[in-house]
Amino acid sequence: MPEFLTVLPPQEARARFAQAYTPRPRGTERVTLRDAYRRVLAVDVIAHEDLPEFDKSTVDGYAVRAADTAGAAERGPAHLEVVGEVQMGTRPGFAVGPGEAARVPTGGMLPPGADAVIMVEHTEAREGTVGVGRRAAAGENVIRRAEDVQGGEVVLRRGVRLRPQDLGLLAGIGITEVEVFLQPRVAVLATGDEIIPPGRRPSIGQVRDINTYTLFALVQQEGGIPQLYGIIPDDREVLLRTLEDARRTTELVLVSGGSSVGVKDAVAWAINAMGRPGVIIHGVSIKPGKPTILGVVDGTPIIGLPGHPVSGMVIFDVFVRDLLRGLAGQAAPRSFGRVVRARLERRIPSAGGREDHVRVRLEERDGVLWAAPQLGKSGVITTMTRADGLVVVPLGQDGVAEGAEVAVELFEP
Repeated sequence: MPEFLTVLPPQEARARFAQAYTPRPRGTERVTLRDAYRRVLAVDVIAHEDLPEFDKSTVDGYAVRAADTAGAAERGPAHLEVVGEVQMGTRPGFAVGPGEAARVPTGGMLPPGADAVIMVEHTEAREGTVGVGRRAAAGENVIRRAEDVQGGEVVLRRGVRLRPQDLGLLAGIGITEVEVFLQPRVAVLATGDEIIPPGRRPSIGQVRDINTYTLFALVQQEGGIPQLYGIIPDDREVLLRTLEDARRTTELVLVSGGSSVGVKDAVAWAINAMGRPGVIIHGVSIKPGKPTILGVVDGTPIIGLPGHPVSGMVIFDVFVRDLLRGLAGQAAPRSFGRVVRARLERRIPSAGGREDHVRVRLEERDGVLWAAPQLGKSGVITTMTRADGLVVVPLGQDGVAEGAEVAVELFEP
């Protein structure tokens, strides 16, 4: 019977695999803003104009010279002559001089001479004049020209995955197309004679294919294009042919099942049979997910994920997600955005021999965030659907006490 290679801690496994393979994007293309959401920028974006291009009001009110409001109060308002009204989308055809004011709407351009805006709530209009009931500071209720973006400034860096606010910024400075990295193509296949499509009724000993659909969505979540190769029977030659086809047409191959040490488990054999360097890692001291395979064949990474759904999702998060981000050209994300602190609802036991990834559900009670462990075997998919994230118990630690503060690594939205 085949045996695991040396089982390595996750950190060492990552480091050893990184020595054999470095993910790189395969090219770039230009897309319109409508197609740019969640794509990764291939070049820095430089603004060629200011945003805004003029001083504008942030409120409905009166554009004034701040100096004219010195000493103004509700009981002693400053009285200013109204010399005009700003119309939206047009340049004012007048200026505001000493002792003068102009009516201005939210977003309207400030007339020359004005340096502040008094909210309409603090004014009292009279025929031809306005009483200002409070003092204004220079710049109050005003967005200055180039306060948001200055022409020549780098507004978005290469490697950024574009968010809704990023698209809004690009539109605001007149950029309608961007250069982005090509999305990585990812082969997804399931193995096992017992696996059947979701639309079929299982006979005794059969299970529906869960892994293909979780991996399909996880790949899409990271900006990849999943290509489904279906369910492969426990036949070494069929598996080998399918893997060779997948390797030639994609940048990453994900195989669920067939990675442990049973006599039918042929993924490691197939990877080694395809080319060099072959299997780099077979076995990681992680729970769930010990029978993980990390391999490379002629520059294409092939990852053998355990067949249990929870194990496969955990291993995707630990090993595959960063691979996909590298293939997509994405800069390393800031991890603090995915971690929250919570108190543990009950003790988490751990054998200590493996890094333990425990599913937890977050609940807020009386202003305190609690993490409730969702314990269960790695084949129980609902321990993932009921969870919000994972708590990692380090290698060698025999559990975490009830009430302890823990870091919860949130699942990607």
